[in-house]
Amino acid sequence: MSNKRVGVIGGGQLAWMMATATKKLAIDLFIQTPHKDDPAVAIAHEVILAPIDDANATEKLAQKCDIITFENEFINLEALQQLETKGICFRPKLSALSPLLDKYQQRSYLKSINIPVPKFSTLEEFSSHNFDQRSEQAPSLHGGVISDFPLVIKARRHGYDGQGTFIIKNAEELNPLLKQIKNNALMVEDYIPFERELALMVARNTKGEIVTYPVVETYQKKQICHWVIAPANISETIQKEAKTIAKNLVTQLDVVGIFGIEFFLTSDGKLLVNEIAPRTHNSGHYTLDACDISQFEMQLRAVTDHSLESTQLNCLGAVMVNLLGYENSHHDYQEKRQKMANFPNTYVHWYDKTESRQGRKLGHVTRLIQDDTIEPQSIAKEIESIWYSEQ
Repeated sequence: MSNKRVGVIGGGQLAWMMATATKKLAIDLFIQTPHKDDPAVAIAHEVILAPIDDANATEKLAQKCDIITFENEFINLEALQQLETKGICFRPKLSALSPLLDKYQQRSYLKSINIPVPKFSTLEEFSSHNFDQRSEQAPSLHGGVISDFPLVIKARRHGYDGQGTFIIKNAEELNPLLKQIKNNALMVEDYIPFERELALMVARNTKGEIVTYPVVETYQKKQICHWVIAPANISETIQKEAKTIAKNLVTQLDVVGIFGIEFFLTSDGKLLVNEIAPRTHNSGHYTLDACDISQFEMQLRAVTDHSLESTQLNCLGAVMVNLLGYENSHHDYQEKRQKMANFPNTYVHWYDKTESRQGRKLGHVTRLIQDDTIEPQSIAKEIESIWYSEQ
């Protein structure tokens, strides 16, 4: 029997980490990506070098594949919809992606299906109010009124890893930002003084089978995820509520694939959905080493009509630490990587990117927890102390 042929739009580390699963599931991976040195190029059966939003290139990709799935969402949805009408199979289907790609539309959709979200508004609605720089009062937002700053302003499209997100503490910071912005493709939302940030991965296949991975805690600095602790130290009630929200979402959208869902947990125990990623997600990287079936295999299982199987941890827990760029350089950091790899039950995943820059994800490290007396935060700090040291 010949291998199943799967096309992936995007060639970054999320596609690269599918490599082990493609061998296990007998899948040939075809990649559409703009750069010949992108991580997934090395593991692809064939590569189409073209921008992510080049629908003509995607049509060529489709001629080689049975199914097309996504590594990122920076696509030209309208152009792809023309291809879908010709019978090209996208998973998730484009109608499942359509309400999610624009962050304002995503929030509006979530609210319409009774999924709790922070209060929000378009920038246009927000900036129609006259601001006095001496005033700390903010206007009403969807879902209620927020009485004061801070606020969060986000790019409605193409924002990731903290890019396109601004936390505004007062009117003195807001007014200059509004003046310098050239268009209104931004969303304004309530700033949530959360107790924790949480996330989970949820997958659904063509038969409607749904599985969820454990809820994890994420730790962010400047809107970039630095580490993930699996499972999150939260009540069973919160675990169940998060999983119910996830299952409701993928059922409503008739998803075939895997989604990442980010949550805020407020100090009074409320769960609010922050963002949806319609693909594999950084918060699920720990699954490569801490679960029998990784999120990357789960995505491929879902889109190729396999059963989904177990999402259980194969250890007590895990800590995943992102190796973020902290300088502009061309360096493989081999000595630091080796030091981290020498820790017990520790796995270093290096993405072989040729250029380091501030905040760029160059790799990640996962340490499995086999002893419940170990404090997960101490593991993360130990790994970061090596990575961010000057030597």
